[in-house]
Amino acid sequence: MAFSTEKINELSLKIKGLIESSPISELETNLHALIQGALTKMELVSREEFDIQSALLARTQQQLKTLEQKISQLEEAQSTKL
Repeated sequence: MAFSTEKINELSLKIKGLIESSPISELETNLHALIQGALTKMELVSREEFDIQSALLARTQQQLKTLEQKISQLEEAQSTKL
């Protein structure tokens, strides 16, 4: 039994119509919202934002190290004057 292209297309359109009118079509929307909500709760950031924050942290750590060295030098100079 051979099916014509017209019959196959008609069957395909009927199946598509059934899926669109059923709760299955809402599943995609609900699943997307569920995944989006889960990712938001995880507070994920983009790779670009992560790299920016990493560079900022490295710069801040270097500045802290420099300031700690200056404080040590000032404390040492102060103790030698006394």
